[in-house]
Parts: sequence; C-alpha cells; structure tokens
Amino acid sequence: MIKFGTGGWRARIGEDFYIGNIRKIAAGLAYMIHEDNLEDQPVMIGYDRRFLSREAAQWVAEVLTASGIHVLFMQRSAPTPLVMFQVKERSLHFGVEITASHNPATYNGFKLIVEEGRDAPVEVTDRLEQIILGIPEELSILPFDTAVEQGLVSMLHNPFNEFIDSILNVLDTQAIRDRGLRILFDSMHGSATYPLTVIFNTTRCTFDQIHGDRDAFFGGLVPAPAETTLFELKEKVIHEGYDLGIAVDGDGDRLGIIDSNGAYISANDILVLLYWYLHEIKGWKGPVVRNISTTHMLDRVAESFGEVCYEVPVGFKYISSKIDEVDAVLGGESSGGLTVRGHIHGKDSVYSSALFVEMVAKTGQRPSDLMAYLRERYGAYYMKEANFAFPADRKAELAHRIMVAKELPAFLPAPVRVSYLDGCKCYFEDDSSVTCRFSGTEPLLRIFAEGRSEDEAIEYIEAWRELLKI
Repeated sequence: MIKFGTGGWRARIGEDFYIGNIRKIAAGLAYMIHEDNLEDQPVMIGYDRRFLSREAAQWVAEVLTASGIHVLFMQRSAPTPLVMFQVKERSLHFGVEITASHNPATYNGFKLIVEEGRDAPVEVTDRLEQIILGIPEELSILPFDTAVEQGLVSMLHNPFNEFIDSILNVLDTQAIRDRGLRILFDSMHGSATYPLTVIFNTTRCTFDQIHGDRDAFFGGLVPAPAETTLFELKEKVIHEGYDLGIAVDGDGDRLGIIDSNGAYISANDILVLLYWYLHEIKGWKGPVVRNISTTHMLDRVAESFGEVCYEVPVGFKYISSKIDEVDAVLGGESSGGLTVRGHIHGKDSVYSSALFVEMVAKTGQRPSDLMAYLRERYGAYYMKEANFAFPADRKAELAHRIMVAKELPAFLPAPVRVSYLDGCKCYFEDDSSVTCRFSGTEPLLRIFAEGRSEDEAIEYIEAWRELLKI
C-alpha cells in the first residue's frame, strides 16, 4: 500500500519503489488533475541524483502525457527547492520531485508539490492514496521520446536562473565580497551543486567543493548533513584553513555548517543564529516558527525580542502555513530545514546557506563565537536524538501505549504539561522537553530530548526506551 509521509512517499528501491508503483502514483495524480479540471497548467517534474531518479521522472511523464497532461521536465538533476520555486513562479497546480531526500541510498521516493510551491497537504495525499487503490495494473503509456516529439513534454535546459537571481537580489552581496571568505562545500553527491556554486562565485568567495560528483551510493554514507557524516569536511576545513564548511543533503533542502575551528553548528543553532541575525541585524521584525522537535531556545530569543515562537507538528507544510498565518521571519526544524519570509514555502538549503554566509560576513564573527554569546544571554540547551527500529508487528502496540493508553515514563520531576499534538511531548519546569513520535518517512520511533545539560537529555531518552523496551 502506497502511503505518503511528512516528506512524501519513500520506499526501498526494488521492494516498493519500482516502475509499477511509480506509474500508479502518476496515474492517480492524472486522475485527480482531470477530476478537478486542472489540465490548464503543465506539471513540473524534477529529480535528484539517486539511482533511478531520472528514469522514474520519465515514467511519471509517460503516464501524465498519455492522459493529455503537458509536462515541464528538468533537463538536469535539480534540488527540491528549485522545483518548489518554479511551481510558485509559474503559478502551476502541481510539481513532482523524485527524491528520498536524506534517506539511505537504498531508498527513493515521490514528493508532490502543490500550488504556491508548497508540500502537498495531508488531505491531498490522503485523497491520492485512495485514488491509487483503484488504479488498474494496465495503464496507458506514451513513450518519453514520443511525448517530447509531440510537444507534450517541454525540456527545461536551464531553469536555475530565476531561482538564483531571486536569492542574489535579497543578499547583501557587497558585504560578502568585501569579506572574501574561503568556503568548502560538501554537496554530499547531491543536486544542489550548481546554484550554490553560482551564488558564491558571484559573491567572490573562494569556493571549493568535495563530493560534487554523482554517486548513487553517496560514498557509503547517508546523505544527511549531520555531525556524524561531515567528518571529512571538518578535517579539511581545519587543516586547509577555510572560514566555513557548508554541507547540504541529497536534494538540497537541509543544511549543516562546520566552523573554522571544526565545530559542528547544529540545525538548532543555525535556526537560532539566523533568527537573531535577521531580527536584530537586518531588522526583519516578527515571530518565529518551529516544530515540536526543535529547540526551545528559539522561544527565549523570541521572548526577548517581544515576539512569539509558534510550535507546530512535524512536517514542513505546517511550518510554511504558520509562517504565512503569523507573518513570521523564519521557520525551521531540528533536522536541518528552514525557510524565511518572502521566499518559497518549503525548505531551502541554497537560500539559507547564502544567508548564513552573509551573517558571517556582516558580523565578522565565527558562528561558534556568536552562539557562545547567545548561550551566555539565553542559557545553554542540549538536544539529543535517538532513532529506534522495531519489528513491524509492534507498531500497533507501541502506538496504542503512547497515543491511546498515554503511558509515560516515571519522570522525576514530573512534566508540567503533556501534549499529543504530534506523538507525545512532555514539557518540564526547567524549560527542557522530550518528544516521542513515529517517523513520517522511515520505519522508526524517534525520540528528541532537550535538556539544560546533556545528561538530562539522555536521561529522558533512556526513560522512554526503558518503558517501551525498544
């Protein structure tokens, strides 16, 4: 059964990700487009550098064009933010990105993008899932080359220009040029290489790159810019004297930073730094948005500005929706994704990388030094995360215990509040918290804990692990 999660549908290649299922999803999308009389606009199709990504994008096009729907097809691999930008700028109804984002190399997936360049909401993906159940095995297919010859597929040879210009137009490019930073970029063999190369060459940075080639196995690592995957970037930044190391995930929507001293700047710290910078240095007034698994330090920073930090469920669609609702400066999540007011409605590591470099250039300070200043002002927060795999036959039991029976570990002291907005989140008097929820993209139980010490955060995770015997 094809089920969409918070980041789209993802599955193991050869197990569930194969031509039959891809064509069924495309046929379901075509049915939905015709049922809603939305054939007036083409569907934008992009793909990342994973194994079978371009082929799967063509399979989608072959089904859509067979039903008479025009397709705009990326000539080269493209990051997810670019597809979102194009859907928004061209006022399209739908876009598709073939990607499994930061998942292991054995996965691929199908991300549906809707009007204004947003992640498809739950009601759309739920509807699509139901339509797919009724799709027959035999489908009408128009061979890709034939569709191109007949004009039903329009190839986009360089769709990056408007996207890159939209970022350069809001950057203080002169400040970045004046600083002359040396940057080492790790694209993690992903699809965000080209736009970042253009942006940082335009702003006259010394911009070198590692892992810029296509590797469907991602060098044997998970293509997520986490501390555990950026050891090579860290070593080169330290020993070769770079001012900054920047890494993005396989489809270019998550960001990781290495400071010149080798310090890993976490996604939570990136959010805090950029909110502080945009609000206090650039003068962008307004609240901030985070999901339930992201640092409460944002709450303290917002409070000091006389602003509000809004908490939403996991899933970037909730963040972008709340940004619009409250006119927030930015919104993001602890997994490395963020966006800012006035840009696209999805995660974008290209724009956030550029803003981060602008911050370093204009403040003249290392990110780790800026974080030290903010921790002195607002206190230290320590985030720990644990992911637990479990036998498939235990999911119903675990879900019942967490969400129905509402079992809790014997925390001491007891939480002052418990929320079931998305999974179970416990809030404590010292501003610490722990969240236990099922992943929306992988068969895992995720536990995020934030404490005023590392030991406190670890204790919260261990309490849940002991209770659930995972």
